[in-house]
Amino acid sequence: MARIIILGSAYPLRGGGLATFNERLAQAFQKMGHKVSIYTFSLQYPSLFFPGKTQYSDEPKPENLDIKIKVNSINPLNWIRVGKELKKAKPDVLVIRYWLPFMAPCLGTIAKITRKNKHTRVISIADNIIPHEKRPGDKILTRYFVSKMHGFVTMSKTVLKDLEKFNKKNIPVAFCHHPLYDNFGQKIDKILARKMLNLEPNDKFVLFFGFIRDYKGLDLLLKAFAQSPIDKTNIKLLVAGEFYSNSEKYLQMIEDLNIDNKVILHTEFIPNEMVSAFFCAADLVAQPYKSATQSGVTQIAYHFEIPMLVTNVGGLAETVIDNKTGYVVERNEKQIASKIADYFKNKNTEKQFINNIKQHKKKFSWNKMVDTILSVSKKQ
Repeated sequence: MARIIILGSAYPLRGGGLATFNERLAQAFQKMGHKVSIYTFSLQYPSLFFPGKTQYSDEPKPENLDIKIKVNSINPLNWIRVGKELKKAKPDVLVIRYWLPFMAPCLGTIAKITRKNKHTRVISIADNIIPHEKRPGDKILTRYFVSKMHGFVTMSKTVLKDLEKFNKKNIPVAFCHHPLYDNFGQKIDKILARKMLNLEPNDKFVLFFGFIRDYKGLDLLLKAFAQSPIDKTNIKLLVAGEFYSNSEKYLQMIEDLNIDNKVILHTEFIPNEMVSAFFCAADLVAQPYKSATQSGVTQIAYHFEIPMLVTNVGGLAETVIDNKTGYVVERNEKQIASKIADYFKNKNTEKQFINNIKQHKKKFSWNKMVDTILSVSKKQ
């Protein structure tokens, strides 16, 4: 049995990819017999830099998880204090999520101090090495963080390749697919899901899910819905997620494209208990990203066995098998529109895709993620 500490977002911060992943990973470690704690943020982002309405959850605390609210991302004295605490605690493995260069000074400093105990192995799960939205200083900050790790696990080969540019010391690196998000409950009947959301039971629905950022390509999807032949059908676009970009340009685009009757907006934070309703109400999940590494949305869709349309960027094309579990298309609204129309025109496609998903999703396991982290931690 190993003593594991996960350093990253968790309750009372809102769910979303980071917190949900870390909490689910902790449960996987526990299920395999390891002792686990999560060190989360007392302050993750200064309010000035946070694009959403609130950083904090109003949902119940996850049961059976030891979550310590300790880390202030902008206070160097706090980093030193937390680092000394972890150094003294001597976990066998410290797992650090890395997704944004802004976090590098905080997380890198804590790692640097912790590993001075000559016992703890510091392993990072890297969501991104080169961020989607680039800023001055990103490379310097990432280089600092990478230098403080004993090893890395990436969840897309794109990130694995990006990491090569910073891994000057040849520290151990491994690839593991992003596991399924299986913590949002079981699949529910499509008609019941639509009733829960007040959707027409007989319409066809494409779901765009998650925080709305410019790089996720919602504008391409809106333009696709104004294209022939979608514009003459009862195919609707269901947008579920809070705006993390300027909402006005998207709302104006819907009006300018004259697709108000085809777009249904739920642009508030989607709580965990409602995730199943949105996915199970959908016929197809669309991720028209302009850049990507990996995405938790694909792993929710796989869990609920909903076929996907993704663009050929980053790790999305690694996860979705074209014409088997969904479509992989270029970043082009006409191609997106054409594939959506084809999907609903061929009655057998959905059934075939779902059967393929049932087999393919077996490879996305939390046990494999745990084993990969522990394996990397043992390499010198």
